[in-house]
Amino acid sequence: MKLAKVAGIVIVALVLLIGGFLWKTYRDAGEFKSIKAHGPEGCRTVSGVDSSEDITIDARSAMAFISSDDRRPWFHGKKGKQGAIYGYNLRANRPRLINLTRNFEKEFHPHGIGLYAAPSGTTYVFVVNHVGGKQYIEIFELAGDRLHHKETVSGPLMSSPNDVLPVGPRKFYVTNDHGSASMLGRKLEDYLQLARSYVLYFDGEQFKKVAEGLKYANGINISPDGKTIYVASTTGKAVYLYHRNKADGTLRFVRKISVGTGVDNIEIDTQGRLWLGCHPKLLTFVKYANDPKKRSPSQVLMIKVIKEGKDEIKEVYLNNGNPISGSSVAAYFHGKLLIGSVFDPKFTICQLDGY
Repeated sequence: MKLAKVAGIVIVALVLLIGGFLWKTYRDAGEFKSIKAHGPEGCRTVSGVDSSEDITIDARSAMAFISSDDRRPWFHGKKGKQGAIYGYNLRANRPRLINLTRNFEKEFHPHGIGLYAAPSGTTYVFVVNHVGGKQYIEIFELAGDRLHHKETVSGPLMSSPNDVLPVGPRKFYVTNDHGSASMLGRKLEDYLQLARSYVLYFDGEQFKKVAEGLKYANGINISPDGKTIYVASTTGKAVYLYHRNKADGTLRFVRKISVGTGVDNIEIDTQGRLWLGCHPKLLTFVKYANDPKKRSPSQVLMIKVIKEGKDEIKEVYLNNGNPISGSSVAAYFHGKLLIGSVFDPKFTICQLDGY
């Protein structure tokens, strides 16, 4: 066989291989999905934050805690302005945003947040903080209209923390969304959908891995009875369920719920239902991360966990990138649905009837 013919066959094979890989990547990222916007009427946006990547609600006080930061600078390795945790009282006649961390002097770029309501009545807020390439969990105690800093926790296993779930005043789970430390390694994990991320447990003294083999472990939360841990897999497009050993914090895989979209954070309502902020088009979201003009669809799913094959999954909200883009969280409380964004300087509130 002539060399030119062999070369031609190799080139055609490479083109087909690359083309097939690109087609699969776009398909898996949801880029071929048709977006038909729908949702409740009467939604409104609330400005005054730099972003609203994570939102969690204290059912006792109706206070929504909002993780706010100008994320694009640090998302691209640059130092941005000081972030904050805002409070927003859903029971107030005219709710307003309150900077609860206005007295926190350390550099602060909050990401995922978690709430622990102690039996004593004390409220603790745990926050993932990215500072100059270093990673921390900041523990705060709520007192009046301020969060008082109690402690900073860090460790070498926590190289890429995304979300945190406190289960005590000093104990928590945290998702590590990538197993690789280098930027190239993380890109390969994302685009090749490598299952290298994991969940850590901090027992008050040290970290240990309690769940591994996840594709981009993202949001994490817990059932009202404290027995089940839910972990979002963004590129895996699923929610993983684990049985929690309360004595030592270890997790045992139970099953996963495939949702067919890039699930981000998980919030739990008072009925134990899961509310998911999702990215239906992951590559579009990457474009939006680089350019705010390239809007990314927002999606909210609600899951009533029953048993395998019987779970109820409902798409509650979907838009084409407006009025809020790149939804990362959905938190429900007494007829109100709060939708947050990774980058938009606002969040959305919708009135939901029949939930």
